[in-house]
Amino acid sequence: MAGPHKTLHIAQGEFITAKGAEASISTILGSCVATCLYDESGQVGGMNHFLLPDGAGASLNSARFGVNAMELLINALIKEGANRKRLKAKVFGGGRMIAGLTDVGQKNAEFVLDFLRREGIECTGQSLGGTQARRVEFWPGTGRARQRLLGETRVVETPPVMAAGNGVELF
Repeated sequence: MAGPHKTLHIAQGEFITAKGAEASISTILGSCVATCLYDESGQVGGMNHFLLPDGAGASLNSARFGVNAMELLINALIKEGANRKRLKAKVFGGGRMIAGLTDVGQKNAEFVLDFLRREGIECTGQSLGGTQARRVEFWPGTGRARQRLLGETRVVETPPVMAAGNGVELF
C-alpha cells in the first residue's frame, strides 16, 4: 500500500524538486510559465514557476526569470540524482491575462520552448496560451501532470469615468 500523498505548493519565482511517487507539486498560473522536468528512470523531477523570460541585471539566483529558473531547476535535479540526458519536460501557462497590454504570456511560452529545444530536452506535453488561468499538479516520480482551467479571467479595459464638475478620473 502506498504512503500518504503529500502536495508541495510553489508560487511565482520558486522551484522545487521531489523524488518518488508519494509527492506532487502544484501551482496556479496566468501569464507565468511552469516547467515540469523529470527523469522517469531516476524517479525524480521538479517544477519551476517563472514570471518573465529574462531580467537584465537580475541576481543569478532569482527564479523569477525563465533563464535562471530553468538552470536552477536542472542543477537541483542533477544534485538529486537525475541524469540530464534523460530529462523530459511538460510546460504550462503563458496565458494572455490582460487585453491591450504586451503579451508577456506569449513571450514566456516562446522562451521555454526555445530553451528546451536548444538544450535538447524533449517536451512531451504542453498547454500554453489562451486566456484562462490554470492549476497544475505534477507527480515528479512518474512525469504525470494534470491541469485544471480556472475560468475566463481576462481583464477587459474600460474607459475611465469622469466625475462631473471636479475633473477627477476614477479607475
